[in-house]
Amino acid sequence: MSRNKQKPYLIQDIEITSAAAEGKSVTRHDGKVIFVPFAAPGDIADIRVVKQKQSYAEGTLERLISPSPIRTEPKCIHFGRCGGCKWQHVQYDSQLAFKEEQVKNDMQRIAKTEVEEFLPIRGSRDIYHYRNKLEFTFSNKAWEEHFDKNNPKGLPALGFHIPGMFDKVLDLKVCYLAPPVANRIRDSIKAYAIENSLDFFDIREQKGWLRNLMLRCTAANEWMVVLVVSSPETHIIKDMFEHLAPQIPEVTEWCYVVNGKKNDTWSDLEVKTLKGNGYLNEKMEDLVFKIRPQSFFQTNAAQALELYRITREFAGLEGHENVYDLYTGTGTIALFIARQCRQVTGIEYVEAAIRDAVENARNNHIDNAHFYAGDMKEVLNDSLVARHGKPDVIITDPPRDGMHPDVVAKIAELLPERIVYVSCNPATQARDIALLSHLYTVKKVQPVDMFPHTHHVESVALLVKKS
Repeated sequence: MSRNKQKPYLIQDIEITSAAAEGKSVTRHDGKVIFVPFAAPGDIADIRVVKQKQSYAEGTLERLISPSPIRTEPKCIHFGRCGGCKWQHVQYDSQLAFKEEQVKNDMQRIAKTEVEEFLPIRGSRDIYHYRNKLEFTFSNKAWEEHFDKNNPKGLPALGFHIPGMFDKVLDLKVCYLAPPVANRIRDSIKAYAIENSLDFFDIREQKGWLRNLMLRCTAANEWMVVLVVSSPETHIIKDMFEHLAPQIPEVTEWCYVVNGKKNDTWSDLEVKTLKGNGYLNEKMEDLVFKIRPQSFFQTNAAQALELYRITREFAGLEGHENVYDLYTGTGTIALFIARQCRQVTGIEYVEAAIRDAVENARNNHIDNAHFYAGDMKEVLNDSLVARHGKPDVIITDPPRDGMHPDVVAKIAELLPERIVYVSCNPATQARDIALLSHLYTVKKVQPVDMFPHTHHVESVALLVKKS
């Protein structure tokens, strides 16, 4: 029998040697790399190999024999089952070291270009209670540690999906990434639903009324509730909101969405407001951003401010520059730097985000920012350049997949003096930088930790045109 088809087997008394992508750790056995979640570099453990590939294997931590000195006791009772905090068992300074090393490695292995100054990672001020947005799922069959799919207990759940299981929801007792108010709101809504016999959704059977719950907040501790239901029973929603509002005075916006589709996405659906204005206002320096239920906004607002300040500093603006802001979203970076440059032009695929950007510019009395919606590789064209002029600086903050090769080629053709590349995926950032390395020197790279206890890391790179 080939190794690829072997049943799970145990490797005893082996050392976990290093950290890897996606919050996993690594050991090596018989010349093969084995990825192990919820282990820590320095652990001595028994590892059960559960999946074999040609060049690597995946394992689980069967028994911890000698814990790593960088281990710490996870704060959350859901650690290991909820997929949100894969590094909560690792001391925060070590988390930062792993993330910094990841950015360095991607630059060395993928970009294969010299970085003149690699700055120390900027850690988050708050390592708990930092998320300003959370999305929960209702289920009529709570996932249990020993879940029997043929005989589920039928317990109602409101929480997060178990990783890799679309129909299994962990009934959340607490989330330490959320501000404490979020836990109180979630528990209050769940308790009301149970007391009033409201049906929790069954995603397999496509039955039930309560589907999803989204919570958002501002730094001023003002909250928004968005309840997603399967049918427009407005009187039930109104009764619920009127009952809960006095108990949770922090909530100023009470909204709901009717989703009759077979999937949980609701960004394309109308959001109705029963109480409040239907939006929150978040302040950053002297700017105020209107945040609607479907708006994109960084989920760690305090650290987002640090990220934007780094971006502004790297841009090196003196007031005369023409700036293009690619993948502008709701225009947060564009508006953040608008008063330091001659003009800024933002481009974004999502039309609703551009409407938010235009409104935020108007509300902040910024008249030198222009915004366009559409596919980046089509909107960033000669016609746009003729209208707004050749950019002196390009700021780009693409999604995890990075930039389309046509967009990279257009940037190379425009040849701005400086490029500030903000990325939530250092690997695709490094890939794109490699395509520009014949034209640009990488002056500085600044890793930023936006999401403590997770494997995610942001990276800001400054590219300067070669003379």
